Amino acid sequence: MVRTEFAVIGGSYAGLSAALQLARARRDVLVVDAGLRRNRFVDQAGETSHGFLSRDGEAPGAIAAEARRQLDHYATVRWLYGTAGGASVEDDGRFRFRVGDEVVDAARLVLATGVRDELPAVEGLRERWGRSVFHCPYCHGYELGGGPIGIIAASELAQHHALMLPDWGRPTLFLNGAYAPTAEDLALFARRGTAVERVPVVRIEGRADVVLADGRTLSMNGIFTQPRTILASAVAEELGCAMAQGPMGAYIQVDAMQQTSVANIFACGDAARAAGNVASAVADGAMAGIAAHRSTMV
Repeated sequence: MVRTEFAVIGGSYAGLSAALQLARARRDVLVVDAGLRRNRFVDQAGETSHGFLSRDGEAPGAIAAEARRQLDHYATVRWLYGTAGGASVEDDGRFRFRVGDEVVDAARLVLATGVRDELPAVEGLRERWGRSVFHCPYCHGYELGGGPIGIIAASELAQHHALMLPDWGRPTLFLNGAYAPTAEDLALFARRGTAVERVPVVRIEGRADVVLADGRTLSMNGIFTQPRTILASAVAEELGCAMAQGPMGAYIQVDAMQQTSVANIFACGDAARAAGNVASAVADGAMAGIAAHRSTMV
């Protein structure tokens, strides 16, 4: 059995940030990492991360690798690679979960388990995820150079893209049968300069070429869509943490200090907010680590 003061489940930006605060408090911390960062598809496509102060334009994997390297300087940090599951609250208030054949026993938990993105069922969309298909204009809009931008509607959330993206280029909203904008919506789109295409999308080709059911192909510099987010781990639910419902999916409910509904369990990153990016994940993780440490003083 692996026994620790603090277990951080999730080794991406939020989890690493939380672990750093605990390590700097000279506390024993175990980081459990399944190696499945949400933005790993950006690395696989050879693209870069944006919007994180001082690291703008760097590969997301390089940012995470540097964070791990820096954490390795702290003698109280240990690593366990694999997927956590089978979590429970013990009679003494401690927590147990499994990682492969190992059983971990911890006094405090920080859940930074992240989410998975469920994309619309459009042929060719997933293969381009992180390369020319995105969900966050602040992360990837600037690099599209002010040119034509496609929006594949998956829900009414497409309206946000339709109203925001004219600041980054010339958008076309492909409704694709996902929802029906009102007359007022259409007037707003027109004022913002967003075109609306009602013909269904058949598939995506090339870099970001949208093939329509009537035979036309509209070439875009990039495409945005609205994925549904699904918690990447069942650990929070196994432990009885309350959930909140966001516009893209369920996430772990936390207070301003990243405390969940279960005492001594903290959560951060994409698993604990309605929407996020690298910068907000790092900030949430720092707060979760500090709060977890301070919880030992009461």
